Amino acid sequence: MLEVLLGKWGHEVIAVSDGTEAWAALRQKDPPRLAILDWMMPGMDGVQICREIRTLSERPYTYIVLLTGKDRKQDIVEGLEAGADEYLCKPFDHDELRARVRAGCRIVELQERVAMTLEELRVQASHDALTSLWNRSAILDILQRELARSERESSTVSVVLADVDHFKQVNDSHGHRAGDAVLREVARRMQSLIRPYDALGRYGGEEFMVVVPGTDLAGGQALAERLRAALDSEPVDSPGGPLHITVSFGVAVNKGTKAIDPLIQSADEALYRAKSRGRNCVEAGLSGVAQ
Repeated sequence: MLEVLLGKWGHEVIAVSDGTEAWAALRQKDPPRLAILDWMMPGMDGVQICREIRTLSERPYTYIVLLTGKDRKQDIVEGLEAGADEYLCKPFDHDELRARVRAGCRIVELQERVAMTLEELRVQASHDALTSLWNRSAILDILQRELARSERESSTVSVVLADVDHFKQVNDSHGHRAGDAVLREVARRMQSLIRPYDALGRYGGEEFMVVVPGTDLAGGQALAERLRAALDSEPVDSPGGPLHITVSFGVAVNKGTKAIDPLIQSADEALYRAKSRGRNCVEAGLSGVAQ
């Protein structure tokens, strides 16, 4: 009867025959967001399921209606304290149930909107608005974590700094819309060439940082050269027409230390040498190691 009623009210219904099946349905990857449970069921009872589901803090919230013949005040209190959101006694009134389900749906929708808003705020706080890459603060946090891990595991981390050549001239000659298009395309091409566990961030105005875990200096240089060639290979489309863009790179690597400043300084000095050499090239830190 419930399945027919809920279907008539426009809900997609997953019907189960006992508490064990209910618990399995509520633990699946994309579980129902609203559950109507009886207290007395074979396998697991409704109160057990309420208690268990409230321990799954990392999953989307499930709104639970306990619909049962237990109508004593202490039963109602026990059910609500176990984690139920609503408690209805049988025999139930159809209109009341429909109203309670509608209220549950509104709460679930509100929670989804709040979760989406929080995720959007999280992304905004950690990502660059123009390129969608990690922002400066986030990429430095990632580098610090990777350096700490490399110290524990006695491994290496390479840092690649990239700077768009003559970027001021692009803005001055073609406008900031063209400059924005260049930065977005540089970010896109670089992102397409790094590994899933590498991290790319916008480090400054026209400067980017790549954190490359588990890679020595030669590996960091090889990656930087692939990035340089890809950016030099074809013009960037912009509102003012195609623009030939080149990028200079500086590479440095640590060796089992979590000191972040010497590593960045080494990469920055290498980038300065690349600029001094005529740009559109890759230079490595003189020592290759940040101590």
